[in-house]
Amino acid sequence: MAMHFLLLLFAMSIVTASDEEPFIGVNVGTFLSDMPHPTQVVALLKAQKIQHVRLYDADQAMLIALAKTGIQVSVSVPNEEILAIGQSNSTAANWVSRNVVAHYPATNIISICVGSEVVTSMPNAAKVLVNALKYIHSALVAANLDHKIKVSTPLSSSIILDSFPPSQAFFNRSLNPVLVPLLDFLQSTDSYLMLNIYPYYDYMQSNGAISLEYALFKPLPPNKEAVDSNTLLHYSNVFDAVVDAAYFAMSFINYTNIPIVVTETGWPSKGDPNEPDATLDNANTYNSNLIKHVLNTTGTPKNPGIATSTYIYELYNEDMKQGPLSEKNWGLFDENGVPIYILHLTGSGAVLANDTTNQTYCIAKDGADPKMLQAGIDWACGAGKVDCSPLLQGQPCYEPDNVIAHANYAFDTYYHQMGKSPESCDFNEMATISTTDPSHGSCVFLGSLGNNGTFSNITGASLNSTNSYSSACNLHSFDLRGLLMVIGLLIWGVVLP
Repeated sequence: MAMHFLLLLFAMSIVTASDEEPFIGVNVGTFLSDMPHPTQVVALLKAQKIQHVRLYDADQAMLIALAKTGIQVSVSVPNEEILAIGQSNSTAANWVSRNVVAHYPATNIISICVGSEVVTSMPNAAKVLVNALKYIHSALVAANLDHKIKVSTPLSSSIILDSFPPSQAFFNRSLNPVLVPLLDFLQSTDSYLMLNIYPYYDYMQSNGAISLEYALFKPLPPNKEAVDSNTLLHYSNVFDAVVDAAYFAMSFINYTNIPIVVTETGWPSKGDPNEPDATLDNANTYNSNLIKHVLNTTGTPKNPGIATSTYIYELYNEDMKQGPLSEKNWGLFDENGVPIYILHLTGSGAVLANDTTNQTYCIAKDGADPKMLQAGIDWACGAGKVDCSPLLQGQPCYEPDNVIAHANYAFDTYYHQMGKSPESCDFNEMATISTTDPSHGSCVFLGSLGNNGTFSNITGASLNSTNSYSSACNLHSFDLRGLLMVIGLLIWGVVLP
């Protein structure tokens, strides 16, 4: 990430990034000294309900691990391969054959990022960038995938000059020899402009002109909002202002129907002494507000109600990144899949499972086969390592003494042990996730707002149970929760074919 790393209504024409609902995705970087195995990465994505990811390459193991998950994937041509692909149609065809055709449709590839910020960081490669996009697209046409997979290239928002007020924004004219044919290509292929937006850097470099609240999506009173003097539109955050500036800049050179997808944005959770605003609280505030802003389809002042699909930078903290401390600390999770901070997502729907403000439970489905439920209880209390001693006679959850009530306890406890991942509430399709608290009497379930400590709150870092309901079991380390969840579900599949 370079230091600057940081829908739309024009003449009655509404442009959206796609026919689908706007989404929040996550970038997956790999500069970790202890990079998780692709199966662990995918287990984390699934556990966190992340349905869109962007890869910085086309790693074969990662693409295989993502197969049959339904997760929508954006793959990338690394910058160092742009020159070769931009000068050879056959090289581009080979790249598409190896990295796209070989995996599609099992791996749900939806777009190809040809390089990243090439226009501003690699002038030699920039000269053949549009050729590279065209050759990649031609290979998709030959494979009959051009209507399934978009081709574009992420651009730095630094290409936009005089970005406020947005209505006066324009692209750096020295880049027009690349930008104009690029926009021609995006328009002719019905693709979208990929843009990296980093309010953190805009704020840091503004010399006080941009307030922290304005950068973080914090609510502002009308008199604190920035006003575009030409349109009289009020801007309450940097993100919207940059998105609208990009649309106005395209309009300035007569491109009015190319939607925008934000391929990178985020906020660091830790920084050097000269980066006092790289904090856990600010990172949490920015990303939580961003997610709610996109998924609530707030839109921008220019285009209310038309949201911009966005990829958060990034899934993991990357400890091997060069540069200031902040460069290593943009992640939502550490290498073990533990959240760096708990996002505040109440009211924005189910996005990431590390939001603990939305209480959910795993219970038996109505009409479930009692024999299947009993098999599920036996598995949860055995291989699933659930402490089922509260279900013993005389204990708080023994009554009512029936298979449904006991299944609710066993299933929900396992669900919470596994970080409330959707996959952990299946039990051969005998279980379902519910927002209704199944606690009753003195039997208070994990996660219940009424849980006053009757049962210990099991966490991924510490599980120590002795279970007389089934066999005794001990588990002291649960750092690889996602991987163990997958192994457990595989065992479950064997137990209940």
